[in-house]
Amino acid sequence: MYGIETIIDLQGCDTSRFNRKNIKQYFLQACKLLDVSPEDCYFWDDYRVPKEKRQTNPKTKGTTAIQFILTSNITIHTLDLLETVFINIFSCKDYNTELLEEFTVRFFGSSNHKVTLIERGD
Repeated sequence: MYGIETIIDLQGCDTSRFNRKNIKQYFLQACKLLDVSPEDCYFWDDYRVPKEKRQTNPKTKGTTAIQFILTSNITIHTLDLLETVFINIFSCKDYNTELLEEFTVRFFGSSNHKVTLIERGD
């Protein structure tokens, strides 16, 4: 096996957590749980976008962010109007998937979630 990808789909989330400050905090705490070094972090959202050009579609209104880590990346897609978060965590370093799942559910205040694990490589 080369690595593990954890896919976490969260519903019924606390949308007050759907902002750059809290997402950055999620990334830093997740990196501690993964025992990896955070590298570059990028956001795509309506930050500093004129009001008339902001997203209004429930499938696109939210924040997308990627936190590169020394062993791969963590990607988040929040959907404000749907109170939903989609997270992908991939690392070639082994990690405790259950601990990361529990932390993620608590962090976003999810009332319902689904986790998919994928072993990457041979």
